[in-house]
Amino acid sequence: MSISTAESLLRTSPGQSREPWQRTAAGANLLGPDGNLGLTIFEEITALAGRHGAINLGQGFPDEDGPAEMLDAARAAIAAGANQYAPGQGLPVLRSAVAAHQERFYGLQVDPDTEVIASTGATEAIASALLALTGPGDEVLTFEPFYDSYGAIIGLSGATHTTVSLDAPHFLPADGALEAAFTDRTRVVLVNNPHNPTGTVFPRAVLQQIVDLANKHNAVIVTDEVYEHLTFGPAHIPVATLPGAADRTLTISSAGKTFSVTGWKVGWLTGPAPLVSAVRTVKTFLTYTSGTPFQSAVAVGLGLPDQYFTGAAATLQAKRDVLGAGLQAAGLGVLPSSGTYFVTADTAPLGITDATALARRLPELIGVAAIPVAVFCHDDGARRTRSLLRFAFCKKFDVLEQASERLARLGGVL
Repeated sequence: MSISTAESLLRTSPGQSREPWQRTAAGANLLGPDGNLGLTIFEEITALAGRHGAINLGQGFPDEDGPAEMLDAARAAIAAGANQYAPGQGLPVLRSAVAAHQERFYGLQVDPDTEVIASTGATEAIASALLALTGPGDEVLTFEPFYDSYGAIIGLSGATHTTVSLDAPHFLPADGALEAAFTDRTRVVLVNNPHNPTGTVFPRAVLQQIVDLANKHNAVIVTDEVYEHLTFGPAHIPVATLPGAADRTLTISSAGKTFSVTGWKVGWLTGPAPLVSAVRTVKTFLTYTSGTPFQSAVAVGLGLPDQYFTGAAATLQAKRDVLGAGLQAAGLGVLPSSGTYFVTADTAPLGITDATALARRLPELIGVAAIPVAVFCHDDGARRTRSLLRFAFCKKFDVLEQASERLARLGGVL
């Protein structure tokens, strides 16, 4: 089949509704006005970083391996023959470890047999939840900026994506904004906390307001808590622990960020059995299952002593401070980051208002790559965040120090 013939099969005539792939692309800001599909900004910036030998602080993945206990456990599981399908719900040892983790850190009691499922990373759990619970006529509410996969899956589901703006410098919702955004069509409110890309850790008052409004409008709360152990000062508060939340909240997390094993793609979802069962129905027909030897290794990680979790956060905080100092020395405005892998910098003090254009130049200009925050927004949000860049600090100290030295040259080459 020729390329032109294949392309013609993807077109829709004027007046026709978009096909699922187009709704997905549009939700992730990848569909141009002409209907053509573009690259993700991550692909584009990573390619530029490779071409110019730049330090890639765009994508949020560590450059160091996770705990030796987990790596050894994965190798041992492979050697012992754990190389076939795990149960669709996840290995019992992992589900039990997740349940124990929720009780140990947050006092949440979940049944590993009916209220926990393993997933191929948090991304699949989020997709399964949205596809299971939403469709045309529904609204899914997120904060903006939002992680790009949220918009993609909301688009695929056919639901309407509504947002509440988080504006610099503190990235908290304005008074009344949440109440104004909820409607009786709000089926799911998807809460990313700690928040990517801004680094905000939402205070209890904001989270409780979400719970109260979800109860008022009979909405399901889906939480993406993959950075739960990576906060710097503020304590992480799982939404499910708040009054009125437990019966309507699906909590999602994963091993990738906490244990620096992003390539393993092991996540999990917990919540009330009826909601978990609905999500599992969809998840079964996506991957069914994955990562058998990694699931048991993650169970080992979840049982590591408290010192591991506090130490990981302290190390990451120190890395944040190294990169933050470099960004300040470059003349950029450094905004508060209380969690995650990321810090946001404002290019406006350098007289630059188009951070997306600068991001495309940075790898060649100074050998550092970053991601513009505007790509995590719809049109209005993109205008509000036009001067902001997101930098990842989950790299080795010497890499961050080298990046800081390169950033110091920025004012002289603009």
